[in-house]
Amino acid sequence: MTILWSADELAIATGGAFPRARFAASGVAIDSRGLAAGDLFVALHDARDGHEFVPDALRQGAAGALVSQDAGTGPALLVEDTQDALNRLGAFGRARSTARVAAVTGSVGKSTTKEMLRRIFMGFGATHAAEASFNNHIGVPLTLARLPADADYAVVEIGMNHPGEIAPLAAIARPHVAIVTSIAASHIGLMGSIEAIADEKAELLRGLLPGGTAVLPRGPHLARLARRAPDGAMIISFGTQELAEARLIEADSDAGGVSITASILNRIVRLRLAAPGTHMAMNAVAALAAATALGLDAEAAAAALDGFAPLAGRGAQRSLRIGDATITLLDESYNASGASIRAALDVLALHAGRHVVVLGDMLELGDYADDEHRDLAAPVAAVADLVFVCGEKMRLLADDLPAACASHWAPTSADLAPLVRGALRDGDVVLVKGSLGSRMRTIITFLEDAA
Repeated sequence: MTILWSADELAIATGGAFPRARFAASGVAIDSRGLAAGDLFVALHDARDGHEFVPDALRQGAAGALVSQDAGTGPALLVEDTQDALNRLGAFGRARSTARVAAVTGSVGKSTTKEMLRRIFMGFGATHAAEASFNNHIGVPLTLARLPADADYAVVEIGMNHPGEIAPLAAIARPHVAIVTSIAASHIGLMGSIEAIADEKAELLRGLLPGGTAVLPRGPHLARLARRAPDGAMIISFGTQELAEARLIEADSDAGGVSITASILNRIVRLRLAAPGTHMAMNAVAALAAATALGLDAEAAAAALDGFAPLAGRGAQRSLRIGDATITLLDESYNASGASIRAALDVLALHAGRHVVVLGDMLELGDYADDEHRDLAAPVAAVADLVFVCGEKMRLLADDLPAACASHWAPTSADLAPLVRGALRDGDVVLVKGSLGSRMRTIITFLEDAA
C-alpha cells in the first residue's frame, strides 16, 4: 500500500492531534460508501453530519477518521473544524507537490476541458485529476489532498454559483496556468449580471503563481478578465479571431465527431475528437493552449488529445436497443444553460433520424429565468421533431413552440421518463439535457434500464 499521508504530515497539515494510536493514510475520502481500505475518512458537516458514518468507515478499512468530536474508540485525528482541516490538508498537498498545475473555471465547458487536459497530460507523465466534478469548497481541497507528491501534472476544476467562492479555492490551487473556458448566463440569478459572472471567474487568475499564464476566451470580456491577472502573467487568448494566440481555424463536425485545425501559438495542429460540435473544438483549443503554456509541444499535445470522447452527462453518445427500436442517445443530463443547450441542439442537428429533444428546467437564473427559457423556442423548433419538457420554466418554452413541433410537458423528470419511452421509434436520436437539480439523469437511467 502506497502511503499518501504519513502520521507526521497529517498532524502538521491539519494542526490536529491523535488521541490514541497514530496512523498513516493511503488516500482521503469524504463518503463512506466509496471508501477504500487505508483511506483517511473526513467527517464533514454537510447535508448530514459525517461523524455518523465514522463507525461504517472504520469497519470498511479506513486507516482512521478526521473528526471534531472524538467518540473515544478507533483511530482518530482530532481537529477543531473538519472543513478547515480539509482545506489545510489540500493546501499542504499542493505545497509539497512539484506537479505542474492547471486550474479550470468557466460558465460552460470546464469539466470537459478538465478531462481534455487530463488526457493530454497523461501522454507526458503521471497525472492527477478528480474523477468527478469536484469543483466546490469541498471538492477542490479534496482533489488537492489526494494529489500524490510525485505527480508530474495536476488539473483542478473550480466552479461557483455565488460571489466570493472562487478566490479562496484559487489560493489553495495556486496554478501555473489558469483557464477560463467561457462567460455565459449560468447562475446569473445568483450573480446579478454577466459582468459579475466575469469578475467572479476572473478571481481564478489571482491564484496564479509568479510567471504563470492565463488562457482566456477572446471576446467582449477579455479585457475585464485580463485585468485580474497578476503582474508578469502571460495572457493567451483563444477563439476564432485572427488576433487570438490560440486560434480555431476550422472545425468540421459530423455526427461522430469534429475534425480540428488550429494555430496554437503559431504552431498548426490537426486532430479529431470523438465529440461533435464547435464548442468541443473550442474547449480543445483552450486545453492545447494551456498545455503549451506549461512547456509541452503543441503537436504532441494534439496527438495525445486525438480521439477524445465526452463524459457521461456531458455529450456522451451511445446506441440503445429498446424494444423494437434502436435509438441514439445524446446524454447531456449533467447540467444546462442557454448556451450549452444551443450547442447541444447543433450537435443533434448533425444526426440523421427523427430528432427528439428532452429538456428540464435551467436553474439559478432568477429574474432572467422566463426569458432564458422562452428564448430557446426558436432554436428548439429549428431542430426538433418531438419535444418533451419538465419543470415549470420549461413549460413556458413548450407554450411558445409552434404546433408543428409536437411537445409534451410533465412536472418532473420521473413523470416525463415513461412518456419519452413510450414515444420512441426506430432510428430516433434523443437529446436529454437540463440543470443538475432537474434530475434529467433519471430519464437516462430509465431508458438504459428499458434497454
